[in-house]
This record gives sequence, structure tokens and C-alpha cells, in this order.
Amino acid sequence: MCLSILPPTNSHIACNSTGVYGGVVASGNGDENPNNLNSTFLRGIQQANELGVATFTTIFPGHYTGRAPHVHTATHFNGTKFPNGTYAGGYVSHVGQIFFDQDLITAVESTSVYTTNRQALVLNANDFIFAEEAASNDPVIQYSLLGDSIEDGIFGWVAFGVDLSRRSTIYPAVTLTEKGGVKNPNGPWSPGGPGGFPPGFPSGFPSGFPSGFPTALPSTSAAASP
Repeated sequence: MCLSILPPTNSHIACNSTGVYGGVVASGNGDENPNNLNSTFLRGIQQANELGVATFTTIFPGHYTGRAPHVHTATHFNGTKFPNGTYAGGYVSHVGQIFFDQDLITAVESTSVYTTNRQALVLNANDFIFAEEAASNDPVIQYSLLGDSIEDGIFGWVAFGVDLSRRSTIYPAVTLTEKGGVKNPNGPWSPGGPGGFPPGFPSGFPSGFPSGFPTALPSTSAAASP
């Protein structure tokens, strides 16, 4: 997935093929296994090049209850990138979600692994975040198949502008520390958080974005496995 942006770094968060987010331990969404708190799969951050382009090698996101397949994005500015591949400091200028063509979703959801997801699939037309995004811009990525079938892979791209003077407030679900993940008691997945809702609830919450960003990934790639 190629995200064309202006600021120096962009983050990517998505659930895996069965609707599980890395680093989230919660009932209904995420994974109730406490060990998942230390997971960092499908969470990554990349520095944009001189043209404002950041590239992620990832998988097509699955779906979870109440939401159509989507990817969370955030644009970070003026922070510090550390040698271990993590990023902290600065501020977030943009928070959003990107979506996929419904026919593409249907094709992916018919493949193995994705068919093991027993949660009800929500169509784009019935996703309220999609409706909000589509009211002011086109949140659907353009794409091209890399081979003769969907299993051969997809190349997708989307472009958006960012106001670097804007500072968005985020509600991290978890903070990655040197001793592992620490759940945010005031995060969106917590009873004390903003409604205790899963990612994307209520409207506008960029939930799931962790403080300190637990990439734990090579600085040159945001590759992850389902």
C-alpha cells in the first residue's frame, strides 16, 4: 500500500484476517488472550520520502463486528525515530481511515483464512465512519492486482493532503514499553475510556493508536503477518 503524504512519517494500523488487532486485549474485538497485549503485528510507521510518499508492505485487513474492512492512518510530525524502529514525541497532524472497493472486499473475503472469520461482515454502505469520510473526500484506495488472481497480491495507493499546523488528540489503546505492552486505563478499549468502544467508535476516535507507537519492526518495512 502506498500512502502519498506530505509530513515525514505515517502510521498504519489494521486488524488481521479474523478481526484481531495486535496489542489489544478486549472482549468482542481484538483478542482476549492477555499475551496479545505485547503483540505488534499490523502496526507500523514509515518515514515519507522527499516526495511525501510512505510505503507499507502489509496484508489486506479483515473485519470485526460493526465495521467494514479498513485501515487506520495517522500522520506524525516533528517526533523522534529511534534505532530500534520505534517513534515517539512530536504530534499527530492527521487521523483517518481508508477503505476498499466492495467488490475487492468480496473477492478477498472468499479466500482461505478470511473465510474462517465468523463475525458478520458490514458493507461499506452500512459503515458510519465510511459515510463520514465519504461526505468530504474519497476514502477508497485505488488498486491493481499483481497477478492473475487475488491471491497473487494487490498494489493499492491513496493520496491526501495534511495540515501540519493541526494537532489532533488521540486515545491510545496501549503503550509499548521496554517491558512490553501496557494498556491505557483511559483508552477506547477500557471502561474508563471514551465510551469503552472498539476502534472507530464513537465517531472520530482514532483509537488503537498507541503512545510511543509499538512498531517493533524494521525501519525499512512495515511487513507483518496475519
